[in-house]
Amino acid sequence: MAQDEPAPKPTVLVAGAGAIGGFYAAVLARQGCDVDVIMRSDHELVSARGITIDSATLGDLSFRPRQVLRSAAECRMPPDYLLVCTKVLGSLDPVAMIRPAVGSHTVIVLIQNGVEIERPYTEAFPDNELLSSLAFVAVSRVAPGEVRHKAYGHLVLGSFPSGVSEAARRLAAMFEAGGINCTLSDDVVTARWEKCVWNAAFNPASVCGGGLDTAAMLASEEGEAIIRRAMNEVCATAAACGHPQREGLIDDHIAGTRRMPPYKTSMALDFEYGREMEVEAILGNVVRAARREQVSAPTLETLYGLLQMIGAARDAGAGRG
Repeated sequence: MAQDEPAPKPTVLVAGAGAIGGFYAAVLARQGCDVDVIMRSDHELVSARGITIDSATLGDLSFRPRQVLRSAAECRMPPDYLLVCTKVLGSLDPVAMIRPAVGSHTVIVLIQNGVEIERPYTEAFPDNELLSSLAFVAVSRVAPGEVRHKAYGHLVLGSFPSGVSEAARRLAAMFEAGGINCTLSDDVVTARWEKCVWNAAFNPASVCGGGLDTAAMLASEEGEAIIRRAMNEVCATAAACGHPQREGLIDDHIAGTRRMPPYKTSMALDFEYGREMEVEAILGNVVRAARREQVSAPTLETLYGLLQMIGAARDAGAGRG
């Protein structure tokens, strides 16, 4: 390659190209990356028309993937970056889903919720670099092959378990060039716990309350007290795991939630639409970590138990139907 020639753009494969995966895939495609996606339900439509993405802040991000694959087994050449954007669900084996597409040089990137979710990847692919990332974005799939981006898009990205590699810097630079604020963190695990302080409190409470929005959960002193107790227990667990959270985080989370328009959590929406919920990644892993580290977490234990009851009742109802 001549010295003045730009480096070729990396190849990218997105597993789970729904709302979040489709959105970030579109940003990378606009930066000139060759982007392939794995899609099952919308495969025919997206193969014919591409993915339509309307962004309130970035404009029309619609794009046509280089390839639309039904599974990773159809991937002919391992990608430089493999973005895993699926929900973390008990019914889904993400390692099996991506294994056929992982090459010796492939960097695996998790853009997912939850804590302590990385182990299956490090065990299955010990020689591959793993980047862990958190998305702060309001985006939804409004129809087959159609995504609407309402706000935000900020990513926190870092090497797992710690540090910031050249591969992380290169990916972050492409997101930044595409209009996405991407913060590089040399302690992404602590950042995961920070997001979980909010998620492990508000998401379960919204379902246990029958689909409450954020304003309803904070409308009474007792409601806010439950949220704060859950958040304090997550912070205590994080600290016991070696990832102490900054002072004032809980107050900042509560104040920030009050400033935002009322909205329903992703878990509440999944519950209302009869979809599988990310209970284990968002709450179950925290409860198990608290037990392992001998941290008292009665509020989290109660929320987790109630979610188990709710899930079992819903499953029983579906079985009768």
